[in-house]
Amino acid sequence: MYDIEGPDHVELLEWLCAAKIGGDANIGKGIYTHFLDDEGMVRADFTVIRMADRCRLIDGADAGPRDFHYMRRVAEDKGFDVTITDVTERYVTIGIWGPNARANLQKVVENPENLTHENFPFAAIKQIRIAGKNVTAFRISYVGEQGWELHMAYGDALAVWDALRSTDAIAVGVETYANSRRMEKSLRLQNADLLTEYNLLEADLARPKVKDADFRGKAKHLEYRAREHQPAMLCTLVVTDNIDANGVARYPVGILPVMDPETGETLVDDLGRRSFTTSIAYGPTIGKNIALAYLPWSYAQEGRKLQVEYFGEIYPVEVVGVGYKPLYDAENLKPRS
Repeated sequence: MYDIEGPDHVELLEWLCAAKIGGDANIGKGIYTHFLDDEGMVRADFTVIRMADRCRLIDGADAGPRDFHYMRRVAEDKGFDVTITDVTERYVTIGIWGPNARANLQKVVENPENLTHENFPFAAIKQIRIAGKNVTAFRISYVGEQGWELHMAYGDALAVWDALRSTDAIAVGVETYANSRRMEKSLRLQNADLLTEYNLLEADLARPKVKDADFRGKAKHLEYRAREHQPAMLCTLVVTDNIDANGVARYPVGILPVMDPETGETLVDDLGRRSFTTSIAYGPTIGKNIALAYLPWSYAQEGRKLQVEYFGEIYPVEVVGVGYKPLYDAENLKPRS
């Protein structure tokens, strides 16, 4: 978690981010966006919380230090008057998600009516109080249900945690957040599904319009948008039969080659990039093993039958979504409810 302050803090992020950061309309909102490299490929993804006097960048634990030093280097190279501070150890983040997230949170906040959909719209950021502690609530979800990220001072976290647990909310591990539930929603993960080998359009995360302001990688991004189609697309696959040769049900994880059943060869796109699963996990809500993989354009077709190899055995898979297409709550209504 990094605070970016100073006279040029918005200019720095406007240059680095593909999404629009500036403008008064963005104050009080969380903006999901990306760093691109000079080739227009995806360097990083994160959320920017736009405050009146600063921006707070919430990053992944693995990519955070890399992005922190990258921002500082760019600010120095371009002469921006900014201060970038690592505030990670000052705060704790707790996520509360699920069909009853609002109802449970309303039990412990001081003003429950402030959490209604009308008073607290999706992607908004507001200050609330739980157990007498100040909490920054960000209405966002990475697991397919309504909910909030709650950010609080480190010393206040235990009191907030205990208050939330008093509602009988179930504490679950990172797997729900990092893999199973987010994959049911076709949500991408940096350094797995988002890579510098692929562009935003191939990941199906490009915004409908390109912002007016210049940003790193913009020229290449515009070039890719002008293509009739992309060389590859990130697709959602499901394993249609996960029983191995010994009759045991398998739940694959890791990076698996994606192959053409007719040739047994790993798929290769026009740029020479081979197809592998970028993420794979069991989706408990839909009861299937789900994988994400970049497929060559000619193979990126719903209903297409392919194969993956796992520990020397072949398993059939089917393409069920091209680009961003959730298997659970396809209209994305639940997080916004």
